[in-house]
Amino acid sequence: MNKANYFMQLKALRDNIPAEKQADFDVMFAGKEKDPTLALLLSLIIGVLGVDRFYNGQTGLGILKLLTFGGFYIWTIVDWFLIMGAARTKNIQIANETALYIK
Repeated sequence: MNKANYFMQLKALRDNIPAEKQADFDVMFAGKEKDPTLALLLSLIIGVLGVDRFYNGQTGLGILKLLTFGGFYIWTIVDWFLIMGAARTKNIQIANETALYIK
């Protein structure tokens, strides 16, 4: 997911929440949000251990990546290009769940 599309989706979700509850949404979302840059740093530094996948809440993939040493390093290299998009996708999922909870 590219950055512009990500921010447009977040704005659309927030705009659908009543004005008096938007501050609650902001606080709840900020507490659960995954930082795409941190996900990339984790992937670059210790991605072979699956820590980047654990950070994104993908426990099964994290365990698989850990057991295969990052898919014999191939999966680790591929994740360097995909992990930021995965973090943004996870954030949209978190925002949807938070919006449903707030409404």
